Amino acid sequence: MKKKVAFYTLGCKLNFSETSTIARNFTDEGFERVDFTERADMYVINTCSVTDNADKKFKTIVKQAQKNNEDAFIAAVGCYAQLKPEELADVDGVDLVLGATEKFKITDYINDLTKNDHGEIHSCEIEDADFYVGSYAIGDRTRAFLKVQDGCDYKCTYCTIPLARGISRSDTLQNVLQNAKDISAQGIKEIVLTGVNIGDYGKGEFGNKRHEHTFLDLVQALDNVSGIHRLRISSIEPNLLKDETIDFVAQSNTFVPHFHIPLQSGSDRLLKLMKRRYMTKLYTERIERIKTIMPNCCIGVDVIVGFPGETEEHFLETYHYLNNLDISYLHVFTYSERDNTPAANMEGVVPKKVRSKRSKMLRGLSVKKRRAFYESQLGNELTVLFEGENKEGYIHGFTENYVKVKSPWDPDLVNTLHEVRLTEIANDGLVRFEFIKQSVEV
Repeated sequence: MKKKVAFYTLGCKLNFSETSTIARNFTDEGFERVDFTERADMYVINTCSVTDNADKKFKTIVKQAQKNNEDAFIAAVGCYAQLKPEELADVDGVDLVLGATEKFKITDYINDLTKNDHGEIHSCEIEDADFYVGSYAIGDRTRAFLKVQDGCDYKCTYCTIPLARGISRSDTLQNVLQNAKDISAQGIKEIVLTGVNIGDYGKGEFGNKRHEHTFLDLVQALDNVSGIHRLRISSIEPNLLKDETIDFVAQSNTFVPHFHIPLQSGSDRLLKLMKRRYMTKLYTERIERIKTIMPNCCIGVDVIVGFPGETEEHFLETYHYLNNLDISYLHVFTYSERDNTPAANMEGVVPKKVRSKRSKMLRGLSVKKRRAFYESQLGNELTVLFEGENKEGYIHGFTENYVKVKSPWDPDLVNTLHEVRLTEIANDGLVRFEFIKQSVEV
């Protein structure tokens, strides 16, 4: 009988794409992949260390695996496994911990799946994480996350990602295009480009810092791949989102009008303390350019609350800045101290209760911003790609500019594109619509 393996992914879209690659390695080795809720012979947990919550959740997931099968072999990979391998190895039930370079060779480290008395660690010095492993994830039948870049050369004072993933490096343009074709051939309608710092694409493409291609080159090349219906850019730094890229997306055949642009703070003083590579003036200019040439574009924003030194005045500066900015939603992160980062030793620590209160205020602002954006889209004729899950009798989908819509469940709509007119906002905040064309399949 085939051995069964299950996977659990914490964190970002990049982690999901890498889990898929690791899972395919297991399938090639003769394993049968099952859901994490099922009994398996081995459980692989891909960890995240961006926030304190992601760290804490790891133990809960290990217990869930043990509940499914107390004799199962449990492996931890990913960012937390690179940063704190001993900590993970000490968790009861964990048998194997693999760092940044070892995770893609996981099948080399397992033999008969006999449990260890203590977690076995294979972790490199992060300087050794200087090679690129391409990956993509097909989370459902409608969209795929395509990894194009890994690592980061930035030195943001709150961030552990350079310590967990190493230097900035990129996939070759040829590989990215081939992966995109492979995804498209499987009937996937949308590809989301992902990486740690995707605007830095090109760096490390040949194992060094020589640049042959840029992010703009990547975008232009992908736009010419036949069979792809939609391309979406995930998070991109404002200083790396160049005017040329914005202008190209505005007239592109496949890139959709949706950007996610990290801000982190609306206070220039805090941006300097964070060692971000822009001030609010540049950020404002990016938003204004996007909205001038793409008035219906959806813009998401990352923001951190409770960073050391953030006074009430600094927070209100951020709040009012975002309130006055023509954006569509926020991803709010409550600052948490991370070992080996400069911010962890900074003065002006913000009490946890204050961080929580500020986070709640910004989440409320996000709800208001999303509602206003959805209201601005009512009456517009857009294209919806429908998802594959029946959620309480409804099917959901997203327009090209990331408006989430709902309609009574119809399995025939799954993974299809349709032209619709947005009509009203339902009580749950999602948008209802009427069909204009039943299908716009290419």
